[in-house]
Amino acid sequence: MFNLDVRSVILIAGIMSLMMGVVLFFLKRNYPPSIKGLGEWAAAPMVLFAASLLFAARGAIPALFSILLANLMLFAGTSLLYFGTQRFFGLKPSIKLWSGLAFAALLPLAWFAVIEPHHGARVAAIGAFMTLLALAHARLILVCGPRTFSTYFAGTALLMLAVSQALRFASSFDLPASDGIFDNSSPGQGTFVSIYAFAILTATIGMVLMATDRLRGELEHLATHDSLTGALNRRALIEACALELARCRRNYQVMALLVMDLDHFKAINDTHGHQTGDRVLVDFAGRVGHVLRQPDRFGRFGGEEFVVLLPETSLAEARVVAERIRAEVASGHKDLPACTVSIGVAVSGPDDLEVDAIVARADAAMYRAKEGGRNRVETALE
Repeated sequence: MFNLDVRSVILIAGIMSLMMGVVLFFLKRNYPPSIKGLGEWAAAPMVLFAASLLFAARGAIPALFSILLANLMLFAGTSLLYFGTQRFFGLKPSIKLWSGLAFAALLPLAWFAVIEPHHGARVAAIGAFMTLLALAHARLILVCGPRTFSTYFAGTALLMLAVSQALRFASSFDLPASDGIFDNSSPGQGTFVSIYAFAILTATIGMVLMATDRLRGELEHLATHDSLTGALNRRALIEACALELARCRRNYQVMALLVMDLDHFKAINDTHGHQTGDRVLVDFAGRVGHVLRQPDRFGRFGGEEFVVLLPETSLAEARVVAERIRAEVASGHKDLPACTVSIGVAVSGPDDLEVDAIVARADAAMYRAKEGGRNRVETALE
């Protein structure tokens, strides 16, 4: 019968964990700080590597180190992976909860390692903790994560870990007191250790893939959005308008564009500083977003000029939306300088082949709103 060399499996798993820790460390150094949790993900394999060295030294060093300290580091390493995932998804790590559960598992572990040695009792304590943690970790990824390959990859690995540890916990009641993890009389325990090593490695690879997916998403967002306000940039909005115009021509529908320019914005910058001016722009973008519908598109053309695309919207309906935006902006913010906006409204016509023609009409209407006293809405002249 094929027997696994558990000591070799543990050492190989530790070395592979160390390699993944190095990979995650360099990801943390090179990825933007907006991607959270990479520090915990990088530290966890390092801790697990140290735990593997202590486990592999069983029999050569005191049980206090090869059993109690080794399992403490095992709990810490797997918990760090979980805390990193919580931070990755923008959640506060539940350190107190899992520290308490780890302490509850370590108490019987210490007793049955040093005071009254019993292999089966130790396996039960370890299996119970690892099962609960793996289930919680898998649930977090599968519930909070996007529906992507990396999410399912990591989540499935953690579910596999949870099942194997639950089976290990169940098997612990049939284990004798004198056997240990390296005894040939319990080959099933070697299988569980091997599954654990494979599952942790697979889950860690899944986390690397999740971080890569997040980075790609952020880069795609930066390529299409204004970094300050979060609105679409000029190129992305023009592309959206071009697609909508083509759809309108096919279906004999109309779309509306609002060209908006903040009034006396230069004076705000000169009087209050550019940081306050940036806050005004961010506040303005937030207020516009509250007014718009889900299909509408909002973009920044540059400086204090913004454009809104309103699909399937008539001139009269677009003017109503523009008035709502104007009133919302004019209502002001108690912590920011007073600000108003001038808005020009235009809709597509059957002869419009390019978005620029509609933008030009809306822009001309916006300048008439400026000339008319600002804080106004004007519609394009047909």
